[in-house]
Amino acid sequence: MRKLVMTFIAVAASIGVSGCGYNKLQGQDESVKAAWSEVVNQYQRRADLIPNLVATVKGYAAQEERVLVQVTEARAKANSIQLTPELINDAAAFAKYQAAQGELTRAISGLLRVVENYPDLKSNANFRDLQVQLEGTENRITVARNRYIESVRDYNVTVREFPTNLTAKMFDFELKQNFTVENEAQIATPPAVSFDPSTPAQDAKPVEAPAPAAN
Repeated sequence: MRKLVMTFIAVAASIGVSGCGYNKLQGQDESVKAAWSEVVNQYQRRADLIPNLVATVKGYAAQEERVLVQVTEARAKANSIQLTPELINDAAAFAKYQAAQGELTRAISGLLRVVENYPDLKSNANFRDLQVQLEGTENRITVARNRYIESVRDYNVTVREFPTNLTAKMFDFELKQNFTVENEAQIATPPAVSFDPSTPAQDAKPVEAPAPAAN
């Protein structure tokens, strides 16, 4: 009899936890973490390509040292930020990380514009391969970022809606940081590459991304 009562209590507790949205919050929280991990993974893939890109360009355009230094420094700055699971719950840290990635995007764009002045470099097979890989990575970053945005949106809606908002408050499920529209517009655009020789090379300038807001 006691065993039957304990079983009944366990089942009732399970139904209660499920009904209050706890399991849904747990699942969506894990989805957000997984989506963010993929964003970071693609940013890292881009960072890994940059040393080869810089080395290839340097062999042809040694006099463009200032632009190459900008790219290298922007990469170092982006990689210097400690990526902890808590970053997506920290508005200031999240904004700092995205600002660094936005600065790196602009630096890469500036480097690729410099290439317009070096026809031999543009025709180099190694450079072309790196350029294709880099552009593909920018596309992957956009896809990963969009998936993160969707995951955070779903999670934040669950945290706010009744009655799961009561469960969220009880178990400390807080709203997560997301990209703002302005931030997305700044950092989502892949580096533009023009092969028009009349287009002057431009220096890469850091971009300060606005602080993200929770959706």
